[in-house]
Amino acid sequence: MVSRFEHPAGSYKKIFETCEELAEPLPATVTGRIPSFLKGSLLRLGPGLFEVGDEPFYHLFDGQALMHKFDFKNGQVTYYRKFVRTDAYVRAITEKRVVITEFGTFAYPDPCKNIFSRFFSYFKGVEVTDNCLVNVYPIGEDFYAVTETNYITKVNTDTLETLKKVDMCNYININGITAHPHIEPDGTVYNIGNCMGKGATLAYNIVRIPPTQKDKSDPIEKSKVVVQFPSAERFKPSYVHSFGMSDNYFVFVETPVKINLLKFLSAWSIRGSNYMDCFESNESQGTNFHIAKKDPGEYIDLKFKGAAIGMFHHINTYEDQGFIVVDLCAWKGFEFVYNYLWLANLRANWEEVKKAAMMAPQPEVRRYVIPLDVHKEEQGKNLVSLPYTTATAVMHADGMIWLEPEVLFSGPRQAFEFPQINYQRYGGKNYTYAYGLGLNHFIPDRICKLNVKTKETWVWQEPESYPSEPLFVQTPDGVDEDDGVLLTIVAAPGSQRPAYMLILNAKDLSEIARAEVECSIPVTFHGMYKQ
Repeated sequence: MVSRFEHPAGSYKKIFETCEELAEPLPATVTGRIPSFLKGSLLRLGPGLFEVGDEPFYHLFDGQALMHKFDFKNGQVTYYRKFVRTDAYVRAITEKRVVITEFGTFAYPDPCKNIFSRFFSYFKGVEVTDNCLVNVYPIGEDFYAVTETNYITKVNTDTLETLKKVDMCNYININGITAHPHIEPDGTVYNIGNCMGKGATLAYNIVRIPPTQKDKSDPIEKSKVVVQFPSAERFKPSYVHSFGMSDNYFVFVETPVKINLLKFLSAWSIRGSNYMDCFESNESQGTNFHIAKKDPGEYIDLKFKGAAIGMFHHINTYEDQGFIVVDLCAWKGFEFVYNYLWLANLRANWEEVKKAAMMAPQPEVRRYVIPLDVHKEEQGKNLVSLPYTTATAVMHADGMIWLEPEVLFSGPRQAFEFPQINYQRYGGKNYTYAYGLGLNHFIPDRICKLNVKTKETWVWQEPESYPSEPLFVQTPDGVDEDDGVLLTIVAAPGSQRPAYMLILNAKDLSEIARAEVECSIPVTFHGMYKQ
């Protein structure tokens, strides 16, 4: 699953360049045959505007949200894209400057205002960005483009028009909410966000949004907190990007990457800093694994710990014989991986890209196993009795249970990231296959498949081609877990048609078809296939 290619030509730089939106859908040139069961749309989100006037955005997560759509109809494919009309985007375009501070870019007060109003605008506190460039998912019958703040943006997935901005703080006690919810077959949405409780205590809340309501009311209005996880530090929540959910349990991995709230609330509005400046690592903390019952929500007060990791994406979580199996994409150590995702780093020449990545935490696919029944076990012995894993859980004298993972995949500076599975059938269940985007020193250059039981791997890769997260679509009459296709958008900057949507057979990653377009497509993060 390791990349076979070097990238000295540096054409990957093109995926971090601004592009225009389209006035109307473009027809794509199809080679191969589009499977007849593909009748919907592939929706993707990512940054599309990397500077405003002469002011650049500095971080990968700062560019303004661009929504992409490939439509399938009678074996034909069209491509369309539009910027999401967030406040951050509309005001930037109107004022021709960065108006709202993004993840790694500070918005300076308007230079045209006089010195007094400029001085006071520093003290107004933080205007939180609504730049929803990370993912899109359904709530009830609606669709929302999202980032990791308290704002989500309702969009029309047919026309890509922006409908309205929703502040989740109006409905539930959270400060921000992740872009990686879990969605049950009936449409129930679960998500996690951190919150400030009574007496400024910190916690992480799991939020439940019910499915489509019979009376056609907005399900968001009926959002509820179902369970709360405690925070290891009073004023420093861990950065949380996703969480695990099995049939009966939630799993929250609390990493040593912290948000310093005091910095966030005070210093940054005065000294011109951004979200990235508020992160710090607690080198002594390690990683806490928290579990809670799902229905009814109940925190299980057991102390599970492991060595320090950074973590963005859970792959899957399931129960087996009294254990919870937690598969995730880890980055070893306590350092924040986002420190390596400044655009200047990613746009550097290949030798420089490699040099920077040498300093970064190392990626690894890991399996942790959490025992549910620990009250009667003696300390010092491995509590994990599942026959198929080398992961261990050992109770220490103080009652803390130390988790050591099984490594499912590891390659130096070669990440298996942006993981996907056959989620509809195997989300929260014992499964076999994961699909991912292969990062080569942080540059996405291949599609990977991993058998989590045997560790067998498959790779799709072509020179000077930069794919995105692969989304799995089940063959309607499919029997096997991997009966289906993977959809990914590939940037091929040197080609006559510089981008295409690629359809791979999920069994062996062989190409089924591609739909090429006559425009370049920048990096995308996450998305969905909509029937």
